[in-house]
Order: sequence, then structure tokens, then C-alpha cells
Amino acid sequence: MNWGLVISLIVLGLLSLLLDILVIPGGVVATFGCLMMLCGIVISYVQYGAVAGNITLLSTLVLTAITTVMMLRSKTWNKLMLKTNIDSKMNEVDEGKIAEGMTGVAVSRLAPSGTGKFGDELVEVHSSNDFIDVNSEIVIVKIEGGKIIVKQTK
Repeated sequence: MNWGLVISLIVLGLLSLLLDILVIPGGVVATFGCLMMLCGIVISYVQYGAVAGNITLLSTLVLTAITTVMMLRSKTWNKLMLKTNIDSKMNEVDEGKIAEGMTGVAVSRLAPSGTGKFGDELVEVHSSNDFIDVNSEIVIVKIEGGKIIVKQTK
């Protein structure tokens, strides 16, 4: 066995720890990563002696500590963070334009919510019970605050 195997086990173990924290939570991948790092350290002790094993152990601990500190810094998370703001609003129902009993057309499939067109107004609507296909005629059953509930006309 050579140093390539030892270094590969330690690096793959560290990458598995990062993968567990960032992508696949649950601890299984992290446990596998810790075992890989431990195997790399044990192999270095067995194959190359106590001095090389101690150097490998110390360098693995330092590398793990540096990686942990880098992950805990806020700048690292800011690079990974989604920075979009949601500026859309729920339907603001204008009593003069949208009212119960109005008929319109489903602009998108209502499964169970989607977009409906009533006159010139495009609004978010919710089906009262079934899925409604695109271009189906719909009627407003109820308006609760900003939520518009519709059903398909027969």
C-alpha cells in the first residue's frame, strides 16, 4: 500500500463529511466518511510506523479543523445561500373587477391551484375539488380574503 491510498481515504472521508452536512443529512454519509478517515490513519500506522501515523493523525485533525472553521464562517454560507427576494403578493381582489359568480377561463392547469382569466384580469385561483385543464371555462364560487375559489362550469 502507498501514501496515495492513505491520502485518498482521508480526503474522501472529509468530502463525505461535507456532503453529509450540505447535501445528504442523516449521518450515514458522515459515519462512512469518519470510518474512511480512520482507515487511512490506521493504515498509515500499520504500514509506515508510529511517527508517520502520528503525522497523518495530526494533519488529518488540522485539515478537519480548518474545514470546520471555514464552513462555520458566514462568508462561506453567503456564497451558497439563495439571495432572491419574493416580492409577489397574494391576489388583491378589486371588488369592481372580480366578484363571485363571474365566469372566466383557466389559463393554466388548476392542480388544484393555477391562473385564471376573468375579463382582463389574470389572478391566482384555486379549484374547489377537482383538477381543471387549461382553457376550461371556470366560475368563481367564493372569495375568501385574497383566495379565489373556482369550479369548472359544465
